[in-house]
Amino acid sequence: MKNLVKEERQKINMTQQELADKIGVSRQSIFAIETGKYVPSAILVLKIAQLFKRKVEDIFMLEMED
Repeated sequence: MKNLVKEERQKINMTQQELADKIGVSRQSIFAIETGKYVPSAILVLKIAQLFKRKVEDIFMLEMED
């Protein structure tokens, strides 16, 4: 799954730690999500989209191999 979490986070000048604190995960989890090493749960996907005031599909996209 491809995502634009890093880009959305940087648009609002938010650090990985700030995002992690707001959605209740570790900074390492944010790093793993941004680099595509971890696919977040549906709950985390919804929390991230809500925080950025975007639709889920604007931030997370399926790739052909998914």
